[in-house]
Formats: sequence, C-alpha cells, structure tokens
Amino acid sequence: MGTITNWLASLSGPVVYAVVGALVFCEDAIFVGFVLPGETAAVLGGVLANQGHVSIGIMLAVVVCAAIAGDSVGYEIGHHFGDRILEIRPLRRHRERLGKAQDMIRDRGAAAVFFGRFIAFFRAVMPALAGISHMPYRRFLLFNAMGGLCWGIGFTLLGYFAGQAYKRVEAQVGQVLAVVIAVIVLAAVGTWLWRRHRRES
Repeated sequence: MGTITNWLASLSGPVVYAVVGALVFCEDAIFVGFVLPGETAAVLGGVLANQGHVSIGIMLAVVVCAAIAGDSVGYEIGHHFGDRILEIRPLRRHRERLGKAQDMIRDRGAAAVFFGRFIAFFRAVMPALAGISHMPYRRFLLFNAMGGLCWGIGFTLLGYFAGQAYKRVEAQVGQVLAVVIAVIVLAAVGTWLWRRHRRES
C-alpha cells in the first residue's frame, strides 16, 4: 500500500482528487471494490491531506460526493437491468453473501443501505440490490446520503489523523469508528421517525 501512497503523492492535487474520487465512485457503481475497497481510497486521501499534498476540506467533499453518486449509479443499474446483474462473473462466486445482503434489504428496508455502507462487500452490491428490489429512489437517496456522509467523513479523517500509520489504525479502529457513527446516526433517525409516526397517528 505504501507504493500506492507514494504514487498518488507524486501526482498533482487535482489528479489525486480525481483518482480517489473515481475509486470511491466505481466501488459502488461497477463493483471495483472487489479489487480495491473504497474505504482504502478514502483513508489514502486523508493520509495525503495530512502530508500536505491536498486539502482535507476538498478531499472530504470529493469522497462524500463520490460515495453518494456511486451508490446512485449502482441503484440505477440494478433498477434498469434487474436480476441479470447477479449473473455477472464477479458476483456469481458470492451467492451466499448476496443472499445475506438481499435478506438484509428485506428485513431492514432502506436502513440496509445505510448499514451496508460500512461493510465492504455489502457496500459494493447494496445499491444495485436496492434498485433490483424497486426501493423508492427518494427513500434510497436519504439513507444513501446519510451513509455516504458518515462513512466518507469518518474514513477520510481517519487517514488524516493517522498519517503514516494509516494501515495499522484502519485495521484496529476503522470498523469500531464506523459502527459508532452508524449507531449514533441511526438512533437519531429512528427517534425522528418514531416521533413523526406518533404525530401522524
């Protein structure tokens, strides 16, 4: 991974933003996450910001926007092509995990889009599965945006504050950070939905 970091550091700022944004975007839109997880790209973007190669503010915006846009494209692909998506070669080897992802959508609805953002395999396939299941796009977009915001900010800042020690910190702290953020945001959303339901009933 150090080789990738050094390569990115040798590029100009705009190109770094483009590369990191493209990796995050493509993970959800066309399943590139099977090769290089988007969270790794986000962490690398934070590391480079820590080193002064790019702006942390712009990198945060790039990662969050790329995550949300990538999910939206993945949703549209699933919505348009339906179950045929599940027959492509990268996915045929993951029947059992795909089944679990589909169960998650059935059991949790749009909340699965939010939680799926923090699980590498689910992050790559959940948008397309949401489209296949004909989840209303507005509802999908709400949870997609919340997940992209929390995930993008969390992992980019993780890389920024970790600096050169990003690999060790990502392995030990990354998932804990993701779960904590997910629980806090979901609790807030759940409280808001419950209060709204009470007002309407």
